[in-house]
Amino acid sequence: MMTGVYNPLDKINLGKSVADALLEQPARPLSAIEPFEGAGIYVLYYSGPNPAYAPIARANVDEARWPIYIGKAIPSGGRKGASLAASARGTALYRRLMEHRDSIRDAEAGSGTLAVADFQARYLTVDDIWIPLGESLLISRFRPVWNIALDGFGNHDPGKGRYHGLRPLWDHLHPGRSWAEKCASRTETLQDIEQRIAEYLDAHPLRD
Repeated sequence: MMTGVYNPLDKINLGKSVADALLEQPARPLSAIEPFEGAGIYVLYYSGPNPAYAPIARANVDEARWPIYIGKAIPSGGRKGASLAASARGTALYRRLMEHRDSIRDAEAGSGTLAVADFQARYLTVDDIWIPLGESLLISRFRPVWNIALDGFGNHDPGKGRYHGLRPLWDHLHPGRSWAEKCASRTETLQDIEQRIAEYLDAHPLRD
């Protein structure tokens, strides 16, 4: 039962409208996205044979429904609250999607644990001020495994002299990115990580 007055202009409701608009976009193969302008938010879906993600893949067989990762792309130096026309400058969102494509491609070439052909994406160019809120609401709704249980997919090369940190869990399970190989090795076994993923997916199933 609603206890307050619904305000369609409340920032949370506006954020939900952005998230819903993203989910209404067509799912496109990650390998076939053409260059476009703008910043915004995106969702990645997996439907491949890796057994660690079997529940996700099954949910996405006929329609992209269960995200494996959700993210955002804000132009560097972008001004918060800029106009829609201003936020359309540059290709921040496209470049971010291509970074992810390249990470998956590296894993495909390096270990064969993933394949770019098994990924789809939904994306939406958004005025800068709504990008973080839209992303956070989507993550809260879907709790994607690569955002929460398996860290590191969205990481960048830390750069020369900064490889003393542990290799991200994502790269430990999906070897291939050359910069990650320079990081310190982890002690977890692959079975440990796969069990962690299985338990997480059991505890956080897809919510329709």
